[in-house]
Amino acid sequence: MTKTIEPKRGKKLAATKTLAVFSAVLLACLTLAAHPSLGKRPAEQQTPPNPPRTGEVKVNPNDGLKYVWIPPGTFMMGCSPGDTECRRWEKPSHQVTITKGFWIGQTEVTVAAYQGFASATGRQMPPAPVFNSGWTNQSMPIINVNWEEAHAYCTWAGGRLPTEAEWEYAARGEDPHARYGDLEQIAWYGKNSGGGTHDVAQKQANGFGLYDTLGNVWEWVNDWYDAHYYQNSPSKDPKGPSSGEYRVLRGGSWFYFEKFLRVSFRVSFYPDGRVGNYGMRCVGAASIH
Repeated sequence: MTKTIEPKRGKKLAATKTLAVFSAVLLACLTLAAHPSLGKRPAEQQTPPNPPRTGEVKVNPNDGLKYVWIPPGTFMMGCSPGDTECRRWEKPSHQVTITKGFWIGQTEVTVAAYQGFASATGRQMPPAPVFNSGWTNQSMPIINVNWEEAHAYCTWAGGRLPTEAEWEYAARGEDPHARYGDLEQIAWYGKNSGGGTHDVAQKQANGFGLYDTLGNVWEWVNDWYDAHYYQNSPSKDPKGPSSGEYRVLRGGSWFYFEKFLRVSFRVSFYPDGRVGNYGMRCVGAASIH
């Protein structure tokens, strides 16, 4: 009679355990593949990316200009403490909170950058001034642009025009005074300009590292103008009136004198108006990140 040989009981148990372990590992791998976040530690899921540093500078690849990171913050907008030259449309001084940080041009938009925009979009350059005939000096700020052209440029550069509140917050550079330094040291204006614009970034920067926020050229902002807007504007991220006839410009220029070169001073003009001391700087572009 042939004898049947059966496997030992211990070998059966070992094989069963091995199969069970393999099945459990396979199930875990399939679960992780379907839900990758299950394999991460809580800290990895909840830690946000580090925000840029205050005053950090990066180049916007769209227009080749340097942009500076401005952090969120709260400031007093409008007439500065001790400023006796304030007009009624700069009042009342009121607290404003900028809830989100943003990138803003370290300088005003230059001739060179605007030429890149004109070439890429098929637009014509604006009329050149006598003191920069043929736009030969490309380091000067662009001028003779109206609001619509300034808006189009900033959109092309991947950003937008700043709101009036963003502009003043950034332009102050965390200094509550009417000017962030001695006017001769920080600005080109009627008394020292010699009758024209100058290369950007030749004067002292403000506390955020921005140049020419006062002087050189007036800067278009996004807001419609309302002389009474400060009386009821929102305390967080004000965006200006919903409509209007004029747009706002800020900062003064090479053509104007001391009383206009105060960080709270506001002027307005027709959106299609073209003047030889009107320019702009842009706010944030996603590509900067």
